[in-house]
Amino acid sequence: MESAVVLKIFHTLLPSLIAGALLATTGVQAEVRVETRPDGKVVVYNVGTSQRPQAKRSRSTTFRDGSRFAPLVRRHSVRYGLDPALVDAVIRVESSYDPRARSHKGAMGLMQLMPATARELAVENAYDPEQNVRGGVTYLRRMLDHFGSLDLALAAYNAGPTAVTRHSGIPPYAETERYVEKVLSLYRGRPVKVARLSSAPKPRLERDSANRVVLTNKPLR
Repeated sequence: MESAVVLKIFHTLLPSLIAGALLATTGVQAEVRVETRPDGKVVVYNVGTSQRPQAKRSRSTTFRDGSRFAPLVRRHSVRYGLDPALVDAVIRVESSYDPRARSHKGAMGLMQLMPATARELAVENAYDPEQNVRGGVTYLRRMLDHFGSLDLALAAYNAGPTAVTRHSGIPPYAETERYVEKVLSLYRGRPVKVARLSSAPKPRLERDSANRVVLTNKPLR
């Protein structure tokens, strides 16, 4: 009876003691297991974290599956001369492929059209994927044609063309800067950082050695 109690205590405490020893000596967490074999031998072994099966991570854990909208995205993208992969990236960031998405500012649907923009683009129902993607792609094409730069077109899609024109570049809004970086990172398949106006030197007026007034973003002296 006493031996059975001792063996039970042994089985209970030994894994914790060995795990503590392994962590102290290696700095690596391990799962310690105890087995009693048919011949009566008690075997203690550890399973390191590298030996455990790792859960697979995929983009689908972050974004909804947009495969059912792929033909729609491709059709309108090709029609307006845009890369379907670019439009896909915009939709992922805008709504994560939720056709019923609505932002706190009132933007609607897959490509998050604002009410005024939807009216301008003759989109009667912004929650209808067909109308929404057609309108969003049309607007993105306009911004690209107007600014001639993908970075600025995306910034205008997010913050409006007036803000991009006023700041002569990506507006120094944290939301817009993050938006452009997210879309470009998805589109290009690698992390992308955009030039931030907020961190750029401020333009200033100075006089040069010839006493001329010069507009510069760096001290002349």
